[in-house]
Amino acid sequence: MASLPEGLAHGGVWLRVEEPGAASAVRRTAERLAADLAMPEKRIADLSIVAAEASGNLVKHAVQGTVLVRAVRADDQAGVELVLVDSGPGMLDVQRSIGDGHSTAGTLGIGFGAILRQASRWDLHSVPGKGTVMTVQVWPGTAPEPAWAAGVTRPLTGETVSGDAIAARIVEGRRQILVSDGLGHGGLAAAASHEAVRAFGTAPAAPPAQVVEVLHNALRHTRGAALAVADIDVAAGVVRYAGLGNISGTLLAPDGSRRGMVSMPGIAGHQRRQIREYDYPLAPDAVVLMHTDGVVDRWNPVDYPGLFSHTPEVIAATVLRDAGTRRDDAGVLVARVS
Repeated sequence: MASLPEGLAHGGVWLRVEEPGAASAVRRTAERLAADLAMPEKRIADLSIVAAEASGNLVKHAVQGTVLVRAVRADDQAGVELVLVDSGPGMLDVQRSIGDGHSTAGTLGIGFGAILRQASRWDLHSVPGKGTVMTVQVWPGTAPEPAWAAGVTRPLTGETVSGDAIAARIVEGRRQILVSDGLGHGGLAAAASHEAVRAFGTAPAAPPAQVVEVLHNALRHTRGAALAVADIDVAAGVVRYAGLGNISGTLLAPDGSRRGMVSMPGIAGHQRRQIREYDYPLAPDAVVLMHTDGVVDRWNPVDYPGLFSHTPEVIAATVLRDAGTRRDDAGVLVARVS
């Protein structure tokens, strides 16, 4: 089998879905990825139904529909996830809209039912007038526990890979997350962030400032990156945060309030005056959200009723849709405290 396209092999590929032929491209891309992951033929067939129905819904109902097709891995197995994003019209009654027999396009209205029956896991959030974000996962066996931290990245328009990368780990009881923004765009920026993710995965269990120091040293042979690490200590009720460069970190409380976290100036791998670590109180059921400078802070939590009770993937994709720029790589990572 031919090797996967670069984007599909590294973090997934985004496809615009605004006409019927694009829906077929989503299905073929998902099937190809599943085959490369050696998923059973039965589950590849199930995935094909999910991809066709989900992307077909975007063609019929959505505005500016896009789909991210990517691999997901956990518990020694790999599956395929579709992240479907659109900018309208949204659903007034989600439960009614996803039921069999409901249609606004003159069809039988069985699309959502088919998706949910074949999927291992799904989540959906919709706001009338703003649009809908849906994630669907198809696993070869029993689906693993939902991810406590997840996100999305998207390359600059015209590039096949993103210079932004995200990662999460639990090491010796520490829950830590990383966001990296490789300097510039394209392959060299992606290489810098991939090295940051690799070094993060093997770094000792240590406070964020020490982990950032490890990453700084690991990136010396790359063009460098802005990056930040958050350590989420639920038992102590605190988030410890350290970063170099323009990575934004935000604590979102259940009451809708938000608090920014501080990174220091610098470029990991090249320019580092000092690495400081800051502690922030962590409320129960809070959400930790980090993003690169390809995402602007123009979104307001109060505009998304119910969003922050959803999965990290749906939260991240919603923020990326409404606050991400097409003129830069963009990445959002979300961790749930509860």
